[in-house]
Amino acid sequence: MSRFFVTATGTELGKTFVSAALLQGAQAAGLTVAGLKPVASGVDDGNLANSDPAVLLAAQGLEQDWPAVKRICPWHFTAALSPDMAAAREGRRVPFDDLVRFCRGTLDGPDEFVLVEGVGGVMAPLDERHTVLDWMAALDLPALLVAGTYLGTISHTLTALATLAGRGVPVAALILSESIDSPVPPVETAAAIRRFAPDLPILHLPRLAGPEGWRRSALYADLTRSGRTAAASTGRH
Repeated sequence: MSRFFVTATGTELGKTFVSAALLQGAQAAGLTVAGLKPVASGVDDGNLANSDPAVLLAAQGLEQDWPAVKRICPWHFTAALSPDMAAAREGRRVPFDDLVRFCRGTLDGPDEFVLVEGVGGVMAPLDERHTVLDWMAALDLPALLVAGTYLGTISHTLTALATLAGRGVPVAALILSESIDSPVPPVETAAAIRRFAPDLPILHLPRLAGPEGWRRSALYADLTRSGRTAAASTGRH
């Protein structure tokens, strides 16, 4: 069984697009799948259909109504801010131990391919003491790190890789999600990063038109070819 935590070097870089592409690809390959987005900001009645948890539900062929969203995203907030700030606006907080238990309920289940999508970047704060990095370390999952191809991404990516390594979080693959304004071709960005991380599989996610471009992505096949779907079954799972 394969389990991954999808994180990123920052926000708005394509975590949900990556997660949706992988879930649909795994399901098309005949696997049973489950995708969680336990914490999300900027979710309300006005944008429910286009929200991150709704996209993950669509990728699994499930309904995208409020009851379904709440099943995979118990901690959703209206303000499009970091989770700690968004929760504070509503007089709430993200209870870290409950968050970890919620994820493990699915991770310990029978589905063959499970993704937990994080929120923001690697060091996004969840509450006054915990970050996404703490969440990943507690779940003991290999990470899929999503990065852009914008100017500055090499430094951001290497910083994220060093931070994850410092906490013992293995990175199964780096996924370069092509930015709108890429100053250099993604292959050159990958080559620069590879000099510092020679053993890390680096996958390229090209820009695909439309909000459901993930339906046309071959990312799951690329991940499978990298040999990392099998490797992700180590650790707790």
